[in-house]
Amino acid sequence: MLLAIDVGNTNSAIGVYQGDTLVGNWRVSTTKERTSDETGMLLISILQHAGISPAQVKDVIMCSVVPPAMHSIINAIKKYFRINPILVEPGIKTGINIKYENPREVGTDKIVNAVGALKLYGGPVIIVDFGTATTFCAVNRKGDYLGGIISPGIKISAEALFNKASMLPRIEINKPKHIIGRTTVNSMQSGIFYGFVGQTDYIVRLMKKEMSGDNIKVVATGGMANLIASESTMIDEVNTLLTLEGLKAIYQMNSIV
Repeated sequence: MLLAIDVGNTNSAIGVYQGDTLVGNWRVSTTKERTSDETGMLLISILQHAGISPAQVKDVIMCSVVPPAMHSIINAIKKYFRINPILVEPGIKTGINIKYENPREVGTDKIVNAVGALKLYGGPVIIVDFGTATTFCAVNRKGDYLGGIISPGIKISAEALFNKASMLPRIEINKPKHIIGRTTVNSMQSGIFYGFVGQTDYIVRLMKKEMSGDNIKVVATGGMANLIASESTMIDEVNTLLTLEGLKAIYQMNSIV
């Protein structure tokens, strides 16, 4: 079995593959202060709860945008699984040609998403990731990562309203029944929801124009993908497991037969 781990700023995605089949997936909070032993026991308990023995895990692949969290996770895998994890970092084979001026600036999660999207949907493709930040990535038919857009995420935007405006409450992010709110909560929900739908569709429209083509697949991933896609006119597919699928694909490219 392959254990795939995507360490994000807010949450980490964990998946276990038996060949090409995802047999289990989980999301846990990313905690920089968690020790190696805490991390190891957490991973073991998650697997055992799903009826998977740690001994069944033969390989581990990871990507991360949180360097401070990596030390304890890597040590946990070495100690509790007796495996040296494969890290998505410069030098690993991905099939992606990065066109950024400084390729090292591109987060590994974006590259992993690009790999997953190309394998599942082909190119050209635009990937919208609704995570801690909302990111838009452009990949052409040849597998060139052309660049992208980074904007504040949905949840941190809502938190900023709560933290900086004394009279505004913390809200649950939902699609409101009406765009014109008649309560403060509804007005905030409308602003957040429709604001991000509008942002998504407008940015994707401009990206398609710059990429010179209408036959471009738009794939959304991340925790808020289904919510925004319910109103968006530009999102074609939602795949909340895209990063895990990308990790599996990179593992297969780099595994020794």
